Amino acid sequence: MRSLFVSKFRYYLVFLSVCFAFGSLGGRLVWLQVFEADRFSNVAEGARKNFSTIKARRGDIVDAKGNLLATTRSVVEVGLDPHSVVDSDQLKWQTLSAYLGIPEEDIVKAVNTKTRTSAVEPKEARDVRWVKLKEKVDEGTYRKIQELRIKGVYGNFKHSRLYPNRNLASHILGFVNKEDVAAMGVERFADYYLKGQDGWRESEKDGRRREMPQHRSLEVKANDGLNVELSIDRRIQDIVEEELSTLVREFNPLSASVIVSDPKSGYILALANAPDFNPNLFNQAELAHQRNRALSDVYEPGSTFKIVAISGAMNEGLVTPSDIIDCSKSTVRRGSRNLRLPNDHNPLGKISVSKVVQKSSNRGAARLGILLGKQRLYKYCQSFGFGQKTNFGIGGERQGTLHAPSRWDGLTITRLPIGHAVSVTPMQIHASMACVANDGVLMKPQFISRVFDQAGKTIVPFEPKPVRKVISTRVSRQLSTMLKSVVTEEGTARRARIEGFSVAGKTGTTQKLIDGKYSNRHHVASFVGYFPAHDPKVVITVVVDEPKMKKGLLGYGGVVAAPSFQRVGKRIISYWGLKPENEDRMVVSGAGFKPRAL
Repeated sequence: MRSLFVSKFRYYLVFLSVCFAFGSLGGRLVWLQVFEADRFSNVAEGARKNFSTIKARRGDIVDAKGNLLATTRSVVEVGLDPHSVVDSDQLKWQTLSAYLGIPEEDIVKAVNTKTRTSAVEPKEARDVRWVKLKEKVDEGTYRKIQELRIKGVYGNFKHSRLYPNRNLASHILGFVNKEDVAAMGVERFADYYLKGQDGWRESEKDGRRREMPQHRSLEVKANDGLNVELSIDRRIQDIVEEELSTLVREFNPLSASVIVSDPKSGYILALANAPDFNPNLFNQAELAHQRNRALSDVYEPGSTFKIVAISGAMNEGLVTPSDIIDCSKSTVRRGSRNLRLPNDHNPLGKISVSKVVQKSSNRGAARLGILLGKQRLYKYCQSFGFGQKTNFGIGGERQGTLHAPSRWDGLTITRLPIGHAVSVTPMQIHASMACVANDGVLMKPQFISRVFDQAGKTIVPFEPKPVRKVISTRVSRQLSTMLKSVVTEEGTARRARIEGFSVAGKTGTTQKLIDGKYSNRHHVASFVGYFPAHDPKVVITVVVDEPKMKKGLLGYGGVVAAPSFQRVGKRIISYWGLKPENEDRMVVSGAGFKPRAL
């Protein structure tokens, strides 16, 4: 038998190769099982474990009478896995498109989207396992979709914020954006109470990454958010927004704001701006329409600001309502200087302080401001809240402009008392008039009355907050009597009269600065007042920016804003069922003061 020759070289080469392969495999196993055991054990555990968040339900927002203004509903985000869809389900796509309210072509496109290229690696295509068909589907519709039994079509449950009254009180409510972030309004201010605390669940997944509920090891339940009750009255808010629509139709202004509040508590009963927006469709609204103009827009207040100098001079004991002011002269001597006074619309001659208010005399107010002096006039401006935020709580509030006396020029002492050389927000002028109505006590404007739980128990009360005593009770009541005369046939606001009720208020008409000059065609018309004058129950402010008037007419506050005050006031009286006042209380009287010339 012939012996077989075996090359030693080949033998050792094969032997060493086999030993090297098994040695490498063994070394790799030792490396993975000994040195990297902990790390890979954690990777395997992570692949097996399933952690999911249990979203907390956001609390509701209601008005003062419990009417729902904002709530949270459960919705389903419906989509499909293109790789799981089968051809036999094509006959059901038409029904699916009808349920979802989308074109059938969108479903076909989603089914055909099986891969997607990455922006980082454009040459590498990745499988698509989820294509969204519709973001918000109600639970009833989703149950109908499930009954179709279309393979690969499924949904993910989530919470969605709903504002059932659409545009109503949009600037107060604000909204929650698509990332579940509270963006503005009550939603942002009270987010700490509303959002609640999310829970979480730990379980295991199978090979197809599906949860196995039987292997849940830990579950922490979510704590739903608390509810917020506003001081807003939905019916009054409706009245205000309907009035704004009337103003827009009649005058087509750039914007308009109306504020209604209780002067004694500072609670806001209604606040609205035009234009507004729908919080449900916030992403479709212009950013300018989302601005809360009652807090963010500043303007020269004009004659509504005259209450500062007049009440200040009376509070300091410098004048009484019956004292005589000479409004016939165009200048007044102060020390070694002659100060030029602003003009009145009509010659008024020598009139009482009460008539200065009634006729809205620029010269009379300027002379009272001069009588007060720079420092005291500035002090009363600050005390009434001008040049500072009201701390209303909603973002976007501006503090306006009030320069210190060191920055005043020679005309400021005569122009500031008539509402020039100062800028304010509608909320600031509203709070100042509410101060007069509240016996001289300035209240912090508030829009939340309490935070309560699901059982209705109050968790956090928001009590009325007095800021400071600005003028004495005696002076505030004297000023109320003077402001009542404004809303008469002899005053500038006769269109604000409400039959059977004594109304106190002040008009304001401001020429806007255009290219550094006061324009004769661009005005801000305003009226702020309250009733009943002897026991105020409501304060109403109307501010209209650039009302478009018929040819030859000017947008005076008494023509544009005062009628709006009247219409809103009448509807509130009807809603509250207020009874007309005793006629004796409505008599405008300046008796009890001995006149003197100043």
